[in-house]
Amino acid sequence: MDKLIITAALCGSVATREQNPHVPYSPKEISQEALRCWRAGASIVHVHVRNPETGVPAFERSLFAEVTEQIRNESDLLINLTTSGFNIQGENIGEIRLMPLELSPDLCSLDVGSLNFRGRVFINPSDWVETAALRMLQAGVKPEMEVFDLGHIRQARNLVEKKMLSDPPYFQLCLGVPWGVSGDVECLMDMKKRLPPGCQWSALCVGKDQLPITTHAMLLGGHVRVGFEDNLYLKKGALADSNARFVERTVEIAKILQREVASCREARQILGITP
Repeated sequence: MDKLIITAALCGSVATREQNPHVPYSPKEISQEALRCWRAGASIVHVHVRNPETGVPAFERSLFAEVTEQIRNESDLLINLTTSGFNIQGENIGEIRLMPLELSPDLCSLDVGSLNFRGRVFINPSDWVETAALRMLQAGVKPEMEVFDLGHIRQARNLVEKKMLSDPPYFQLCLGVPWGVSGDVECLMDMKKRLPPGCQWSALCVGKDQLPITTHAMLLGGHVRVGFEDNLYLKKGALADSNARFVERTVEIAKILQREVASCREARQILGITP
């Protein structure tokens, strides 16, 4: 069994300070949270950016660049920049979504398949998914394929078959997101058994079911994602004061389960990512 890769999803695009006052907004706050998670045991950080004053989701190159530079100046963390662009408006949205590739991150999220999501449709057309996969391959950026349902795994496997991805393909199993696959162990098992041989995979779950799903993923040999993007509470009624609290808890559970935690260097080796 590979060592455990822990990803910290630092702020996402939904959580607000009204819900939890510790959600980071500015590039400095986001990078500081990333470094806290690194010290706690995370090897990857998943980055969205916000308007530093209002916290409104942003998709600005300068903000991504500032976060990336600050993290790299002080750590060897692997940086995963989002390409979801759910809140982007205007024309040529597909091309704008690929802007983070210009900053040479280690990974970029790649949402495979469309989804009814937050009262809207999160649109990821097949042609855009293929274009994004090829652009990431050409740029030497590892796609973290976010799959929210079983059909998304079928589509992602098609990318593997067409050799549009570097080896090993890397899947993020996203559970508990309305209206994707449910956040329960049966669905986790169902998703896992449909993954292609030789891939690497991680699991996340939003809300109260985060802990049981990530714990079962560890037992099954997968990696995990935790953090404010997926959950604001360490336990019922107790808000987390940092993303690092989720990482610390994950490290403790891994020790109990006798699963070693991967360093950043080891995570690169596992995922086939060149420094």
